[in-house]
Amino acid sequence: MICPGAHPLAPSPGGGSLAKLPPGCLSPRQRGFRPFLARHILGVRVAASDYAHARRLILSWARRCQSRSVCFATVHSLMEAHDSPAFRQSLNAADLLLPDGMPLVWGLHLLGLPGASRVYGPDLTLFVLEAAARRRIPVGFYGSAPDVLRRLLQVLARRCPGLVVAYACSPPFRPPTPEEDEAVVRNIRLSGARILFVGLGCPRQESWMTQHRGRLPCVMLGVGAAFDFLSGAKPQAPRWMMRCGLEWLFRLLTEPRRLWKRYLKHNPRFLFHFSLQLLGFRRPALPLP
Repeated sequence: MICPGAHPLAPSPGGGSLAKLPPGCLSPRQRGFRPFLARHILGVRVAASDYAHARRLILSWARRCQSRSVCFATVHSLMEAHDSPAFRQSLNAADLLLPDGMPLVWGLHLLGLPGASRVYGPDLTLFVLEAAARRRIPVGFYGSAPDVLRRLLQVLARRCPGLVVAYACSPPFRPPTPEEDEAVVRNIRLSGARILFVGLGCPRQESWMTQHRGRLPCVMLGVGAAFDFLSGAKPQAPRWMMRCGLEWLFRLLTEPRRLWKRYLKHNPRFLFHFSLQLLGFRRPALPLP
């Protein structure tokens, strides 16, 4: 376990700026839709936001020490929610649920939000971290294996000069005891972290954030495998595969033994159930808030 503490990441000559957002990343007004326009996809409310708007919102919440949760929607998470009403409730309880997968973006387009764009978790993580470094907003990390977390902090020392890491913890791969959970809450609160990146994997991280919303004075982002990707522990798909919605294929080829059941089970089922929704054979979702 990496213990919590104040760890200002020192500037590095090799650190580069991450301020430039991905090509085509426009403001909500430029894209022609209002912030927080959303549609239900299989009963889960997915927002049509973008990088600039999401980052601005997260920093605003962090400066006010608000307890908020930000999740990322994928085919995997939506099908987990389809199978589990409790998990669906966790996703819908998020303050912001962003489309982190091209099938979800295309789904929003088909449901009447043509300006929706992908908000890729690892990219948003970097953009938020750089902004936090400039504004000296303390951040924390909870999740992943100890060696991955250490490598991540080393990478961020080069890429985000001045970043203040107030908390970093790699929890055991089992449910914590009540005493351990109370200690985690106490340490995060004492650390002063205002943005907490949670990398426990789906659906564990989303459930964890739901359980701790209101208990932690920080914005929690469930960033999944971002710790692995940003640390270099796992390779990321080429951008052209991401744009074509083929990231799942790249991940399947790189981790076939771990992921083949997920994609074999979820991808065809998502196509089937979403087609039923488009054709009007699924029960209408509750009105959007």
